[in-house]
Amino acid sequence: MPDVPNRTEATADRDRGGDRDRAGDRHRATDRLAELIHGKLSVLTQLRELARQQLDLVDKGDMSRLLSLLAAKQALLNELGRVERDLDPFRDEDPVAREWKSADERQRCRQTAEQCNLLLKEIVLLETQGESELTHRRDDVAARLQGVHQAAQAHNAYTAVPAAVHGPFDVSSES
Repeated sequence: MPDVPNRTEATADRDRGGDRDRAGDRHRATDRLAELIHGKLSVLTQLRELARQQLDLVDKGDMSRLLSLLAAKQALLNELGRVERDLDPFRDEDPVAREWKSADERQRCRQTAEQCNLLLKEIVLLETQGESELTHRRDDVAARLQGVHQAAQAHNAYTAVPAAVHGPFDVSSES
């Protein structure tokens, strides 16, 4: 009679397979987390480059190219929003409880997340500088326009003085 595994051995084999499946699921989750964090780094790197270009265009006063750049930047901000939403399920997890394939993978993901945080701080700083420069330029243009408006009002006031209403002024004396 052939060897037939008893119920205990079959159950143990199935359970070991189940353990592997559960571990595989947990590893897939951390693989997905690492993939999302890497994607976030990629988007933030592109946003930093655009923020630098934006600051340069503001300094040059090149508003037409600035508008094109802002459109490209909006697309990246939308992508960043998508990545952040995909990361939401991981936010409530205990990072220590996550099962990684290796300690090196955990460390790489942690370092990538730290790079993301540093990039985000740099981007915020560049954005603040750009906003400040744009505000300064706006105020300067407003002051110039105010000066032109005042000059136009003065010019209009002088040119609007009607000619003598009561006839010419006689400066001769007849006494």
